[in-house]
Amino acid sequence: MRALRLIEFGHPLAAAMVPNPDPKPGEVLVRVRACGICHSDAHYRSGVSAIVLPRTPGHEVAGVVERCPGNELAVGTNVALHYLVACGRCDRCLGPGEQFCREVQMLGKDRDGGYAEYVVVPVANAVPVPDGVPLEHAAVMMCSTATAYHALRLAALSSGDVVAVIGFGGLGVSALQLARTLGAGRVAALDVVPQKLDRAAALGAVAIDAGAGDVAAEIRRFAGAHGIDVALDFSGQPETSGLVLAELAPQGRLVLVALSRTPPPFDPYRDLVGKEARIVGCSDHLLGELPELLELARVGRIDLTAAVSATVPLATDPVNATLDGLERGSANLRTVILP
Repeated sequence: MRALRLIEFGHPLAAAMVPNPDPKPGEVLVRVRACGICHSDAHYRSGVSAIVLPRTPGHEVAGVVERCPGNELAVGTNVALHYLVACGRCDRCLGPGEQFCREVQMLGKDRDGGYAEYVVVPVANAVPVPDGVPLEHAAVMMCSTATAYHALRLAALSSGDVVAVIGFGGLGVSALQLARTLGAGRVAALDVVPQKLDRAAALGAVAIDAGAGDVAAEIRRFAGAHGIDVALDFSGQPETSGLVLAELAPQGRLVLVALSRTPPPFDPYRDLVGKEARIVGCSDHLLGELPELLELARVGRIDLTAAVSATVPLATDPVNATLDGLERGSANLRTVILP
């Protein structure tokens, strides 16, 4: 089968012909119909995370069941793939969640992913996609939307909450829709790319340019006397998240999602202790959250049309160009490979 492979860190992905994966009992072979290109893939390509090479990236995957030895899923079933392959037995799987599993493997990082024509996963990781939900939307939901949903659940979003979304990419556009669906009041979107800010405004958010003018004043103006109840950091820019943190309401929550090793600057008493505010970490999401999201899409409460801003074929040049754009700061929200 055709695949795009990471052969050497810091270099473009390379096209390769590799053997078709062979599903064992308890597994399913899926023909990939859509695979999102996530910013994490650009990080992996650059060598930010330890990955055994060569590796086929891609963890936002949806497709069609091609073969299932145990017949748990019928051939032809549309499925989206949970990217965390966990043991399901350890204290962490049975406790806080499978993302903390002692043996967890991530699709596209620890095992070959969806930048290919086929992929094999455990049957439990293949979530049926309801009729009417496009597979490119279902693919994006497996990371962007699911992680945003998990972050909002960790933040314990309440009806009427004032929300700030820091970074309006694939996760940000999902977070905006989900926040509204879950009952948020005013929502701001912070970014530095004009096209993304325009999209955020068109979707009903208060757009704040985090790279121009007096950003702190703009955030204060949005927060108002009440303050910001929930802030979601999808950008990993500590200066911006620090400004938002300073405007949290009493018992407000800043959820850190982006990959960054630099903490936001803050005054412990003013920003946290004095307001009983919290900084919360968010890692991935849960398998059990995925059917909930797919159902929200089926009934029209969320629509990922705005999130999928471009599609590309399974070819080196357009995929590497997309990853280059993510590293520079692209105007696209989410690009999806359609093999």
